[in-house]
Amino acid sequence: MPIYTKESLELLRQRIDLVEVLSGHVQLHRSGSAYKALCPFHEEKTPSFLVQRGDTHYHCFGCGAHGDAITFLMSYVKMGFVEAIESLAERFQVTLEKTDEPQGEKGPSKGALKAALDQAASLYHYLLLHSEEGHIALKYLYERGIDLDFVRKFQIGFAPRGGDVLVRYLRAQGIEEPILEAAGLMSSTRRRDFFTDRILFPIRDALGAVIGFSGRKFKEETFGGKYINTPETPLFKKSRVLFGLSYSRSRIAKEKQALVVEGQIDALKLIQAGFDYTVAGQGTAFGEEHVKELIHLGASRIYLALDGDEAGKEATVKIGHLFQKKGIEVLCVLLPPGADPDSLIREKGIAYFGELLDKSIDYLTFLFTHLSKGINLSSPAQKNQVVSQIVEKIKEWESPVLVHESLRKIAEISQVPEAAIGVGQISLPDLFIKKSSSLTFHEIDPNRILEGDFIRWLIFAAPQFPRISQIAQANIAPESLLVPGARRLYTGFLEALAEGRPCDLLSMGSCLEGEEDQKLLAEILERKVNLHKAEEGFSETVRKLLIRTWMAEREAIRLKLQDPALTEEEAFALAKQFGELSKSQPVIVGSD
Repeated sequence: MPIYTKESLELLRQRIDLVEVLSGHVQLHRSGSAYKALCPFHEEKTPSFLVQRGDTHYHCFGCGAHGDAITFLMSYVKMGFVEAIESLAERFQVTLEKTDEPQGEKGPSKGALKAALDQAASLYHYLLLHSEEGHIALKYLYERGIDLDFVRKFQIGFAPRGGDVLVRYLRAQGIEEPILEAAGLMSSTRRRDFFTDRILFPIRDALGAVIGFSGRKFKEETFGGKYINTPETPLFKKSRVLFGLSYSRSRIAKEKQALVVEGQIDALKLIQAGFDYTVAGQGTAFGEEHVKELIHLGASRIYLALDGDEAGKEATVKIGHLFQKKGIEVLCVLLPPGADPDSLIREKGIAYFGELLDKSIDYLTFLFTHLSKGINLSSPAQKNQVVSQIVEKIKEWESPVLVHESLRKIAEISQVPEAAIGVGQISLPDLFIKKSSSLTFHEIDPNRILEGDFIRWLIFAAPQFPRISQIAQANIAPESLLVPGARRLYTGFLEALAEGRPCDLLSMGSCLEGEEDQKLLAEILERKVNLHKAEEGFSETVRKLLIRTWMAEREAIRLKLQDPALTEEEAFALAKQFGELSKSQPVIVGSD
């Protein structure tokens, strides 16, 4: 995890416009010197979400949500800490300098790559709308039911046959070849445009910046496969990128559900029609990294609306298994044979697709129906083959309860006795042990919970209540915190306090190290605090930390007293120390 210099983070803090960041996700209305909106963190009809013009924090008077731009991106958009910082730096044109910046030659920055890709998207879009070749591609799109509003909304483009149009244009804009090559815009062998004679769909990151393209051929004679994607670049990793996520991320995070389709046009058509929780895989089979991304956003229910051909059904089996393995509910949308969402919308309308979505069936029912196709279920041997195949899949899933209940369900669907497929014969504790290496949850750690509460108060309450900072500094030393990530966050807080800098996430988070620290910060931000009782609540947390330290000191003395090698004098001194410590429970310094 990169650690950025305090100077560059301070410059970023000064550049961030919170209203600009929020306006991309909530509808803000001017009200005097403030902006109001319906809170994105809870359902409400009267706006209680407020941000003062020029302020660095938002606050909801309904649910208590409070934070800065980074808190918002982490809590609502579900970004990681580093991802949030880097996206804000790109948005507000701040160069982040690393404290451990390696010496020697470096590749182009991500900001430079995104600037080149953005210009490329603009040129491709212009060529689709205003070139003779582009009009042929535009005619093809119109015939597929794609109108001009769709083209403009999603910035659909066209790469001409010439082979060097983009390279010549970007060179004229002062963009050098190493940037074009690193961004995947220029072929590294032929030194020409990577995309030619294709309709281009921009691929975007979480905040909508272009990170690559997916090129679709619309003429049979065009060389290559139906779709060609940008090659792997520092920005674009196709095994991790979900197409359409920039348009759907907020709703997925809010509603905890996602709709997965196969193609780019399928995804964009559904997003335009109001199903803006739709995503598609990106040129490769939908894999575990895609699953992790949706789970990270909080998705607990997945709809699979893959093509209605045999390949689509096989993909539904595979993708559904990946989600069920992680304990995520999967519902399968049954499209007519040969249909895909795009063709279905064109031929029967979006309402028909909505009806199919409402009639989705659970994954186990789909799996049994699919595997039973062409099988004589009245044959014991053939039926055993189907049921055994499903049972083996279920046993790979990581949630013991899901395994148990799914075995019961498949017994019901297949009409076989539960005992025949092992219901009740699998020990749940054994299953926990078997799967423990791949489980993603933490064991309950009281230290992690307590210290998380402590840091949460500092993040959300200290900026408004200065006495909280004073109480923290007077009572809690960094070394008294046992969780490394919490200790690092608190160290960042105290350093900012000593240097007169704002004690916010930019100051605290700059001390984080690695993915585990980021997970801790995400956990901390998931819960809110009651700002109406800020000092009282924080003091109670500090009291618990002091008592924990006091009890640990007593226990350490008690263990020393059990040492048989102690002299009588040493034992007497320790006993006296233990007695004095027992009589003097800790008192919070500086608290009324």
